[in-house]
Amino acid sequence: MDKREILRHVDHTLLKAYASWEDIVELCDDAILYQTASVCVPPSYVRRIHDTYGDELKICTVIGFPLGYHTTEIKTAEAAQAVRDGADEIDMVINIGDVKSRLYEKVEEEICAVREACDGRILKVIIETCYLTEEEKIAMCHAVTNAKADYIKTSTGFGTGGATLEDVRLMKQHIGPDVRIKAAGGIATMEEMEAFLKEGCDRIGTSRAVSLLKES
Repeated sequence: MDKREILRHVDHTLLKAYASWEDIVELCDDAILYQTASVCVPPSYVRRIHDTYGDELKICTVIGFPLGYHTTEIKTAEAAQAVRDGADEIDMVINIGDVKSRLYEKVEEEICAVREACDGRILKVIIETCYLTEEEKIAMCHAVTNAKADYIKTSTGFGTGGATLEDVRLMKQHIGPDVRIKAAGGIATMEEMEAFLKEGCDRIGTSRAVSLLKES
């Protein structure tokens, strides 16, 4: 697979706590130059990116990030604010404690509420696979499908583990036909990105793809 084709599936990501505006500008400039799918950035930068770059790139941001235990009301408010600020895509974290408590319907209801707040923007649901059993992962595949989210996403990149091909294979078996897969967390090489795309992922979340292309 051509490296430029791989980049078209990449959410070019910078979510470090100490990311400066200068760092964000470099991220956005690279995303435009190399035509990545989007930039994935902290919510506080969405408005400034939108005002600076307009329609030159797609803006993705995160909600309930990275631990997922915000209340539904906070998550929906965050999503609505992100949309007002100019976000095109929303990556939300589920309430992992609710999953562990087997409150699967509650998780599904929260996804529905956030989807409503997204007002037609793309919604990706981060289930943080490193903390879940196989049964819980399958339950989340069903919840994401029933809530009509656009993507199920493996990881925040801030947990104890990231994306695995095994988890992607499991998701493929249990999501509905309209749900796509985003892999994120620990994907460090072009070969790994290509492997995840060939396994069926539509998006890759990584901060490394553009730097790898520059170095090649």
